[in-house]
Amino acid sequence: MTGPVLAAYGKLVETGEIAPDAQQRAAAERLDALAERLRDYEPPKPGLLARLFGRKPANPPRGIYLHGPPGRGKTMLMDLFFENAPVPEEQRQRWHFDAFMQHVHALIKSIREKQARGELWEDIDPVEQAAREILNGGWLIGVDEFDVRDITDAMILARLFGHLFRLGAVLVATSNTPPEELYKNGLNRSLFEPFIELLLAHADIVPLMAGEDHRLRGQVLQRRWMSPLTPRIEEMFENMWLTVIGDEQPRPKRLELGGRTLLVPEATSKAARFTFADLCERPLGAGDYIAIARRFPTLFISRIPMLGPEERNEALRFIHLVDALYDNRVRLFATAAGEPPDIYREGPLRGMFERTVSRLQQMRRPDWPEKA
Repeated sequence: MTGPVLAAYGKLVETGEIAPDAQQRAAAERLDALAERLRDYEPPKPGLLARLFGRKPANPPRGIYLHGPPGRGKTMLMDLFFENAPVPEEQRQRWHFDAFMQHVHALIKSIREKQARGELWEDIDPVEQAAREILNGGWLIGVDEFDVRDITDAMILARLFGHLFRLGAVLVATSNTPPEELYKNGLNRSLFEPFIELLLAHADIVPLMAGEDHRLRGQVLQRRWMSPLTPRIEEMFENMWLTVIGDEQPRPKRLELGGRTLLVPEATSKAARFTFADLCERPLGAGDYIAIARRFPTLFISRIPMLGPEERNEALRFIHLVDALYDNRVRLFATAAGEPPDIYREGPLRGMFERTVSRLQQMRRPDWPEKA
């Protein structure tokens, strides 16, 4: 019997949109098995007595943690699952990991402020309360690109997901990293390890091992990524900018970012233009890049340099920037000192940067983001 995820996957193969892949097919079958387990599942609703005296923890179905190298189709499979899962839309929520953690920290901050104002009891656990508020958005939680890099995130994940699972949440996650290697060599990693145990107890681990990066199959690259930095390239870049914005007059624009203001040097309703220094040599974070990506459907970034090991901060910001543009399906035009694999050849973030290279190679396709 073919489930909805495998059926949708089969249609993509039949139409030639993707190449057949045995491991992807097996992962689709595992997602179908989860979909079947979810068909009649509903977390218990807490009543007054449950809130006063506690209640028996929920026993949710085991979720899935899908991991493998970039380009193996993890996000595609998650898309197919969330499009076809037999769960009401209001009970499904889908996040990129960085956006999810930004949301979590904002919730916890808000809860603590309410406690300080006397609007909530002081003995309420802010992390547990945040878990309850997250579940208001749905008990089926998808988290794409799970990648723990920040000690603050690492310290909070076990507590947060302990409450989420106890309250009945089901997790479906993708990652480039197997669970046991999350936050590897991170500061105070022993405090993070309970989350790994929790994940193994509540999710099936499904690997998609190394294979062809299907995002590059049979596709011709267009000059969306233009290098090296020469006057001719700059002229081409300028002409491309004028073509995209059409008759609109670009102007500086102020973008509000959670209490701060970012000046966009040139913007229209269709696109915005920055230099690499504007975006990656200033103290911006993942949340800032997500806000930019959600505002502009097309981004022009000029003068991306080669980065060395000593430029860790700039490289990390560029990684977060590309993640935000990719996840929000932003069309990217760029000039750079070299090709994507050459931008950051060595340094402490080299492993993470491999995903960035893979994403940039996809984003330079002429049909991006229409056929992501």
